[in-house]
Amino acid sequence: MSNSVRRVPSGFSFIDNNWGGIYCGGSYLLIGPRKSGRTLIGLQFALETAKSSEVCIYFTLMRPKDLMIQAASLNFDIQSYMNQNLIIVVRVAPPNDIYDMYNPDDYLVEYFRDIITVVDQYHPSRIIFDELTPFVGFKNIDYLQDTFIRTLETIEERDITSLFIISEPATQKAQSIVQGLSQYVTGTIQLKKESLDKGDRLQGGVVTITPNVGHTEGQFVDDYRIEPYKGVTTEFSPVTKTNDELPSMPKGSRNISKPTSVDGPGEPYVYSNVYNYNDFLLILNNQIALFKSTGQIFNLVSFKLDPASQLRGLLTINQLQNAIRQSTSKKDKICVIENMVIVLLVRGSLKSAMDLMQNIQMHLPSRDQNYISAILDFISIYNLEIDDRVDNAESMMNFILNSNADSSHNYQPLNKYIG
Repeated sequence: MSNSVRRVPSGFSFIDNNWGGIYCGGSYLLIGPRKSGRTLIGLQFALETAKSSEVCIYFTLMRPKDLMIQAASLNFDIQSYMNQNLIIVVRVAPPNDIYDMYNPDDYLVEYFRDIITVVDQYHPSRIIFDELTPFVGFKNIDYLQDTFIRTLETIEERDITSLFIISEPATQKAQSIVQGLSQYVTGTIQLKKESLDKGDRLQGGVVTITPNVGHTEGQFVDDYRIEPYKGVTTEFSPVTKTNDELPSMPKGSRNISKPTSVDGPGEPYVYSNVYNYNDFLLILNNQIALFKSTGQIFNLVSFKLDPASQLRGLLTINQLQNAIRQSTSKKDKICVIENMVIVLLVRGSLKSAMDLMQNIQMHLPSRDQNYISAILDFISIYNLEIDDRVDNAESMMNFILNSNADSSHNYQPLNKYIG
């Protein structure tokens, strides 16, 4: 990419509030069923570009008039931006006839090449392809992935941000295709429709944004609605519900920025900086890359809980995790592995690790001094600071995990640091 990597507003406030925007030259995949708001998000992306007086190409299967009507629901006069050549609408005919051919893959490749041809003509800063589904029906999925990668690389070299919209997979093959494409983009946006209360005229569901590269803030999940003149938004007053009425969150949800409140709209939003192992590795790799490029020091602090503490009814791993979470800041990241809670102190030092150890006792289930003295005997700690010997996240985590298994003397009793 020709310019330094920077983030710009996407046009979808949920992404902008949680990720700080999207990367210039980044690529994003939007997945969702029909009538879920996919095109509206695409138009929100396009409008944000045009408002900055930059060129956006909007590839669509829709008739221009239908697209104008959709844009009007956002109070977005797309025609005026088209007249200024800030939004270039390119209607793409679906490849309905080629699937009867002996080898349709070669013909489908031409559609991807046409994207580059149009890009070379208009030199946009952003492209939206709504939608990609009819063009990914390759017989050879490896050929599709290779074609998609080449297209992304060509676009990214021109510092163009891209959003590809694709239907929610309905078959096993479609699932394989979507999963295959998802791994090559900067991040994915997933829309899941949900039935709302009877008589509610506003449509909506659950939106999940998941990073692959960068966006170290992590994955976020929230309820969304489609509202007149706003489009797809997560910024609405949550409906008061009882515990029995609360919907279950999707698997893997975390960093939930605005959960439904059971105590009314005045309750503060909940923040979680706890990640699963794979997401934690991704964040850790990004932090290691930052250290190698800037020298920014960070620490991994691992807290190991003796299982006997739970058997004696003193402390569970969940209670320890909660105490540690309340003792860290939002920028720090947490991962739980069996009986260990591992904390990434992103601006770490020996002092910050010591402060964390001291603060934990303030958030244990009880502040009774006899209880604290008893429980500290069951918690041990290992502090690991980044240095030039570390190659990647896996090696750094293995060092902690192997130390736990084979050389327990590396872990020190927490009561050594809390007097």
